[in-house]
Amino acid sequence: MTSYEKFTALDADFAPLSLERCADEYCCFCRPVGACPIGFEGVIMYCFIDGCSEAVFACNPESCAEKFVYPLAASFDDFIALVLACGGVNPAEQAVWMDKSQFEQHLREEREAQTAEQQRLLALLQAELGIAPMESPFEYVKALQAEFDYGKIEFGDEYYDVLGLRDKKKRPSVKRVGAFHFF
Repeated sequence: MTSYEKFTALDADFAPLSLERCADEYCCFCRPVGACPIGFEGVIMYCFIDGCSEAVFACNPESCAEKFVYPLAASFDDFIALVLACGGVNPAEQAVWMDKSQFEQHLREEREAQTAEQQRLLALLQAELGIAPMESPFEYVKALQAEFDYGKIEFGDEYYDVLGLRDKKKRPSVKRVGAFHFF
């Protein structure tokens, strides 16, 4: 049994770790074609994407970064190691737009605010899946995102319509400033 299968078999609510389980009804303009949800944090979906090996991605329609979909881990085991190291998914997801000092500050704040329920869920994940916390989560996420070929992610028509991209074969880099998109 894989770690993902063990995870899905666990009878626990992982929402306190920013990993709420929901039905596969998540619909937003940036949902990749072939996305298979793992969990949610508000509007953010954590998922596998067909054709992208075993990688785990964040799909964030309210992203502060240049991308709406970006990898967090090369595998589900690495994803859980990130969750264990960060005390939840949020710090790893936020790393996309942070520098190291911002990340470390966010991680400290998250750890200081950690509840007994979050600690119980982290211990459950570690015990049941047999995965240790990741040593250097920030460096891991940044290296993975820098090396990833974003051309592997396929989007539906709504993505291109929302971003005003008429020629779907041209995929310009989208730069965001506040709520505005610049091409």
